[in-house]
Order: sequence, then C-alpha cells, then structure tokens
Amino acid sequence: MATAKIIVFHPEKCKGCGECMKACSNVHHKNDRGGEWSAIRIEKKDGKFVMTNCNMCGLCIDMCPVTALRRLSSGTVVLDKKKCVGCQACVGFCPRGVMRKAPELIVPFKCIACGACVRACPEKALELKEVSLDDIREEVYARHGRVCP
Repeated sequence: MATAKIIVFHPEKCKGCGECMKACSNVHHKNDRGGEWSAIRIEKKDGKFVMTNCNMCGLCIDMCPVTALRRLSSGTVVLDKKKCVGCQACVGFCPRGVMRKAPELIVPFKCIACGACVRACPEKALELKEVSLDDIREEVYARHGRVCP
C-alpha cells in the first residue's frame, strides 16, 4: 500500500502563537517571517483555529506544464525549483489553496511534510502522520462529488 506523510492539526490544542509557520518559512525561505512565507497556514475563523496545508493528493502534478511537480517514492509531492517557470498554474488550480506564492518570489512552494512545524509547536497541536494514498484519493474525489475510479 502506497503512503504519504501529512501534517495533522489538532485545533483544540492550538494557541495561535505562529511558531509553526515561522519554522516552515525558515525551511522554505531561510527566514522566520511566517505568514505568506509559510507553506502551512493557521488562522482564526469563527472563533476557532483552522489550518490549511497540503494533503499530498497530487492533483497539481498533472497541471504543471513543465513537469516541475512530482510524487517521490515516499509519497510526498514536491516542486523542482530548477524546472519551474513560475507560471503559477498550480497555485491557481490547487483545490485546497495550498500551493503558495511568497511576496517578491516567482517560484511557488508547498508543504513537504518535513515536520519542522511539528517540532516547533509548543502546544503539540501538529502531528506528522503517515496515511494511505488511496484514502487521500477517495477524500479528494468525494469532496468534488465524484466516485473514485
């Protein structure tokens, strides 16, 4: 069974400190700005913290006109910055809105489930979990009102 690691959020534990997003922006951009520079986003909506991050569904892979996106044998979907031409097709297409574009940068970025955010969270509100790619695929199809082939 093929699997991938994803970041799971436990909102009841989150205090909104942003340390996870700072750790993420450090991994991707060597800064601790968080916010738009982070591949994960934790925001307060309707009085609750919610997280948006990549679930490794891979729908973006086929959208890339230069094949800069691919799935590793580990199941992680990654972007090859050397191949990317900055067209932003993946950013506009991603149904979860998790392909990110940082200010002043052309090449987008995304969560790679490296675990930096998990290690940085003082409240243990994040968890690195291995999930079945079949389960991810079924969830994606269900959200779009279709039956998984």
